[in-house]
Amino acid sequence: MFTLSPIKIMVIITVVLVLLGPDKIPDVAHRLGTLWRGFKRMQERIESEVRESLPDLPSTGDLARIARNPVNLLNTLADRADARDGSNETVTLNPESPASPTPTDEATVPLPVRREDRPSSDVPAANDPSLN
Repeated sequence: MFTLSPIKIMVIITVVLVLLGPDKIPDVAHRLGTLWRGFKRMQERIESEVRESLPDLPSTGDLARIARNPVNLLNTLADRADARDGSNETVTLNPESPASPTPTDEATVPLPVRREDRPSSDVPAANDPSLN
């Protein structure tokens, strides 16, 4: 990933000073600030229009959290599905008609297992010597 060390920042400042000169830097900084402000206003306007058309859309912070860790989202959705269903049964689907479950067909699809129902052997014990 792109990182800026103190040496890289000094090189960038030196190049900007040489190319622009000390008298033009405040004007360029003002223009960059104006462009950045305009960009942020446009972003806020687009976000507000999207939120008006999709009121159930999660907040920006929630979307960022989901993007950083999608596994938590999947666990949450599985928990909601379990709460709605109230069961952890296996559903059998008819290959000719995948929307209608029938008990006599060969294809089986397991429903998600809630975190509380998972066996404890998946998680190593805190006093396990192999973790040290």
